[in-house]
Formats: sequence, C-alpha cells, structure tokens
Amino acid sequence: MGKESSASPFTRKSRYKKDNYVGGVPGSKIQIFDMGEKAGEFTTKVSLLSKDALQIRNNALESARIVINRYLIKKVGKTGYHFKVKVYPHHVMREHALATGAGADRFSTGMQKAYGKSIGTAAQVRAGQELMYVRVNGENIIKATESLRKASKKLPCRTIVVVKQL
Repeated sequence: MGKESSASPFTRKSRYKKDNYVGGVPGSKIQIFDMGEKAGEFTTKVSLLSKDALQIRNNALESARIVINRYLIKKVGKTGYHFKVKVYPHHVMREHALATGAGADRFSTGMQKAYGKSIGTAAQVRAGQELMYVRVNGENIIKATESLRKASKKLPCRTIVVVKQL
C-alpha cells in the first residue's frame, strides 16, 4: 500500500475486493445547487469562503442554502440574483454502532469488523475554498452580503465574505 497524504479521506483496504466498497451510500439532502436568474448579467460577485479545513455535512449545506435563497427572494426578487453552491458532499461518513444493554457482550464483535455503516455524506473543504457565491447588481450588494452572513451561522466553520466586481 502506497504512501498516503493526511488530507485524503480514509478508504478501506482489504484482502477481499468486495470489502473495499462502501455499501449503500445515502443520497444528498441538497436539492438544488443553482438558484435565481442563471443567465442574468450581474456586476458583482459576493463569495463565502471557509477559513478552516474541515468536513461540512450535507444537512448543514442544505440549511445554509435555504437561508440564502429565502432571504434573497424576499429582499431582491426571483430575478435579481444568481446563487450557486460550489461544494458537493461526496465523502461518505460511517458509524460503528455498538450494542448496549444486558447481554450485549454475547453478540458484539467489538473492534473486529469495525468499518461501520453509512450515516450520511459530507463535503471536504480546504482553508480558503469558496463554499457558495451570489451574483447581484450594485444596489443589492449589502443584501447579498447579509444573506451569506446569515448562512455562515449554519456552517461549522469560520467564514469570510468577499465582494468582487465582475
């Protein structure tokens, strides 16, 4: 087995080929990645960047997406912005459930066969990576910035909002 970097996700390696695969990957909770007026001409791009390297679960990303979309529809209108989620939750998270209660020691395997069952997915994010962005015109920059600030409260990392003229 080759040398692995510490940034790569854990992958199971076994002598038996069928044991290398994760069985039953749960679907992503994120419904839509592109919202608003996709073909519109906008002058400003407001981005939400992560300050930390970490994993963000798909339900946290979906929660942030809903907050941004609702706020922008209410304040700017359906055609006044273009919003995109840039990260995708590919990484499968697993949990090794342990038996508890009376008699659990009789049918528990302990750490033998401890690979775990799939419980969800997460996006692996690098420090400084763009998580999502909103494109708007000049008069709506403050509203777009506020929507991203509200969404950052739903995410498990420190974030920064960056405004860039297109």
